[in-house]
Amino acid sequence: MERNRTYFVSDVHLGLQAGDPADREGRFVNFLKSISGDARALYLLGDIWDFWYEYRDVVPKGYVRVFSALQDLMDKGVEVYFFQGNHDVWTYSYFEELGMKRLVQPALVEIGGRRFCLGHGDGLGPVPAGYRFLRGVFHCRPLQVLFSTLHPWIAFRLGNGWSRRNRLARHQEYMFRGVEEPLYRFAEKFAEENDVDFFIFGHYHADVHMTLPSGAEFHILKDWMEDSPYRYFDGISTVGGHFQNRE
Repeated sequence: MERNRTYFVSDVHLGLQAGDPADREGRFVNFLKSISGDARALYLLGDIWDFWYEYRDVVPKGYVRVFSALQDLMDKGVEVYFFQGNHDVWTYSYFEELGMKRLVQPALVEIGGRRFCLGHGDGLGPVPAGYRFLRGVFHCRPLQVLFSTLHPWIAFRLGNGWSRRNRLARHQEYMFRGVEEPLYRFAEKFAEENDVDFFIFGHYHADVHMTLPSGAEFHILKDWMEDSPYRYFDGISTVGGHFQNRE
């Protein structure tokens, strides 16, 4: 089988104690296995983990099947790229040690002769000052170092507890506001200044496919809480799909 597809996935939120965490992880593992025959590249667009924090010598336990499936893809020659999301921002070197490649949003990449603008999507565009401040706190290196002085038992309970409360506080599906959304406005302006064919992001937990005034396609991937959505590019167009778990 020819490896001619590039896959995009976002917001799996592995480890989130809501819904059925084991089912969500199983679906993701089986999805990774299912693309091993035709994938040339896989882009993880952030929040694959619901909370991830690396110490110098400690990483979160578990997810052995996930890492095994990712390693198997890379062993077969599939390039795996990842972006930090707002939930798994604290990745420092472990993913790179496994062979994945880190990208920083907004990343312009060329795939099959077409130009893609990729990222998680948080913080792009005219977002509220409160969220921009919070994002600055999460990305502040001195504060990250300070947090690392906490014992992992405390740190992970704080992080997982915050993430779960944040999710439950927004239990209703987000209604994407179209052209009024900061991310759409970012893409619209970015397309005026750069030659882009496709924009693909996550973060909003909504399934969005729009066309910008420039003619570029604008995609947002939904989360994996109840379904298994993804996009793939086959060299001609970007197609949406839903993995059907058969395990």
